[in-house]
Amino acid sequence: MAWHGEPLVGFDLETTGTDPLEARIVTASIVGYYGGRVSRQRDWLADPGIRIPEQASAIHGISSERAAAEGRPVREVAHEIAETLTGYWNQGVPIVAYNASFDLTLLSAELRRHGLPSLSERLGGTGIGPVIDPYTIDRAVDRYRRGKRTLEAVCGEYGVVLEAAHQAAADALAAVRVAVAIAERHPEVAALNPAELHERQIGWYRLWAENFQAFLRRKGDTDAVVDPTWPLREAVTAVSY
Repeated sequence: MAWHGEPLVGFDLETTGTDPLEARIVTASIVGYYGGRVSRQRDWLADPGIRIPEQASAIHGISSERAAAEGRPVREVAHEIAETLTGYWNQGVPIVAYNASFDLTLLSAELRRHGLPSLSERLGGTGIGPVIDPYTIDRAVDRYRRGKRTLEAVCGEYGVVLEAAHQAAADALAAVRVAVAIAERHPEVAALNPAELHERQIGWYRLWAENFQAFLRRKGDTDAVVDPTWPLREAVTAVSY
């Protein structure tokens, strides 16, 4: 059976900001998916330890006051998320995340910030994965389609219902359903096994980053740098996309 008919796990974070190396976790969800339905789900609300900007609260609906009153220490939350993800990887189950480099980089930054073992260390020093990122795949297989590539927009393109955008559980489930829909539309994606697809995405993301960086420089931003690494960014870059 192709990978999109096997168990998959969706992952999403809602955070304090848009820089994955500086933002903090506010909410998180990990959603197991098999046979067209949710098989299990785990959710977290964290106290990020800093005030949540009003702009971020307006998106995901969590205020600083609520996070402080109801959330668990972010150190505990980051550890549990990392343990859950690596547990699935150890079982060979792919993790699906829309714009995976943001969520995984942010989680990795939180682990470093709190002196916790990295994802790789929890896997015995091996690389993480397999990761399936519908954002990266869609951009590669339908490169010239016009319009936005937000999760909401791509859900519309593939006929996936997104019931509560910017709620971690809803976004995690939608990411999985979009990944399945992409595989159903593009047999060449479905034909790859998860490890092969992971490797292809590394190349697809790098090609996109190089092309986008060249575009920005042609438009006059001569110092533009678009980080080409996927699914984890390790260093601050001049421009983050």
